[in-house]
Amino acid sequence: MPQFWVVGEPNADGSISKLSTEVATLASTLAAAAGGEATGIVVAATPERAAGELAAFLPRVIAVADPALAGHAWSVPAAEGVAAVLAAEGDTDGTVLLGAGPDGRDLAGTLAALTGRGVLANATAVAWDGRLVVEMGAFGGKLITSSGFTGTGGIVTVRPNMVTAEPLPVAGTVEPRAAAADAALPRVAVVEQVEEAGAAAPIEEARIIVSGGRGIGGPDGFELVRELAGQLGGAVGATRAAVDSGWIPYSQQIGQTGKIVKPNLYLALGISGAIQHKVGMQTAETIVAINRDPDAPIAEFADLLVVGDLFEVGRALMVALRERSG
Repeated sequence: MPQFWVVGEPNADGSISKLSTEVATLASTLAAAAGGEATGIVVAATPERAAGELAAFLPRVIAVADPALAGHAWSVPAAEGVAAVLAAEGDTDGTVLLGAGPDGRDLAGTLAALTGRGVLANATAVAWDGRLVVEMGAFGGKLITSSGFTGTGGIVTVRPNMVTAEPLPVAGTVEPRAAAADAALPRVAVVEQVEEAGAAAPIEEARIIVSGGRGIGGPDGFELVRELAGQLGGAVGATRAAVDSGWIPYSQQIGQTGKIVKPNLYLALGISGAIQHKVGMQTAETIVAINRDPDAPIAEFADLLVVGDLFEVGRALMVALRERSG
């Protein structure tokens, strides 16, 4: 019977990450298609809250309490905890799924070394067709590959917003466990945490995103982007070109080397639509682009293209939005 394991990543406040709920939904879908089982694993100093929230998406969650994790970086000792659970469960060929965030990538590498399983990274889609089929982007998203494992299982990291999280009709159960007494791997102490001021919700979770590209012309151009985002109740995004130019922080970069987003509305100002940016926002429900070039690549996949000067169109849009809200 195919076994799918989901490594739940806790947030700083002890809740489960949004990406982990997406991965859990994917695992449940795969288990149903394969006639297998999906189980979650949460390793944390106090895993109760995260495990309970993950159980809304999986029938069974194992919560490993490791008090020594408090004040230490999560990924490496968590990988050790996951490996111990797999060994205790007698699993040698199941598939481990986790989010392709910074900590998830670190955990995947460590877990691969501990268990000898292969890794398929940054999956954009995962399906079951008699075996696991994993789609990944290559060459900056210009090529989509389909891969599988030579054995029956391995480790897959899944990019954000590839799946819509859907809770189970009935929440699963949580099984508490204690961590192994002796840690073989070194633990890295966290000496300082810096929280960046920004929107109330992360850009990956925003329902509306107003994004600027090279056509914005400079940091002053992003004032219009911010005004539109504020009027619409959305978040501000950017292309790599704008970030590399120092016009806006990297935390708001969308694309192959930035964030993957899936908003209801994506308003693109001065963005050409290169493939590296497209892979980060192409799953948006509605894409509206403002660009003076009618032949820009973004015209091929935008739901609506407004041809014109982005500042003239943007200011007219601001007037219309203010009149509507007034």
